Amino acid sequence: MAQLYYKYGTMNSGKTIEILKVAHNYEEQGKSVVIMTSAVDTRDGFGVVSSRIGMKRNVMAIEDQTDIFGYIQQLPEKPYCVLIDEAQFLKRHHVYDLARVVDELDVPVMAFGLKNDFRNELFEGSKYLLLLADKIEEIKTICQYCSRKATMVLRTDNGKPVYDGEQIKIGGHETYISVCRKHYFNPDIK
Repeated sequence: MAQLYYKYGTMNSGKTIEILKVAHNYEEQGKSVVIMTSAVDTRDGFGVVSSRIGMKRNVMAIEDQTDIFGYIQQLPEKPYCVLIDEAQFLKRHHVYDLARVVDELDVPVMAFGLKNDFRNELFEGSKYLLLLADKIEEIKTICQYCSRKATMVLRTDNGKPVYDGEQIKIGGHETYISVCRKHYFNPDIK
């Protein structure tokens, strides 16, 4: 029986590497997968999934109007799995589409993304994935400043912490730091 999985973690926790690994494992067995990512993140190009260690792959970009269920349903061959990167940027209707892919098409879906933003609030996609997912798993990494588990993302601007502003600002390690709760509220930014 197919299930909807939500695997969340902070920046640099290896979410994209996990997607590429899962895809490779399926494809090595001759099983087709569909990989999708939010069209919001264009750091490495439109419709590109890329890890910080250099692995990348062209995939389908999910735009606001994308009908994920319709897309998967019309494929000539039913995929063995659907993998979603940057799932935090999905809209409510996208997450409901993913649930329909699982429930009506019997295709497992693994969505990967951040849980909370730099203000420590849920993203829209994360909120609905937490509500609808059959299985929820945290991908762990450690705080940049200590050995505690990183649970929050700190946005910085010229080395200074930022706690207010637009929810979405695309960036990497130059803008966001994975931290524990202690260092979120009291960062040791130099």
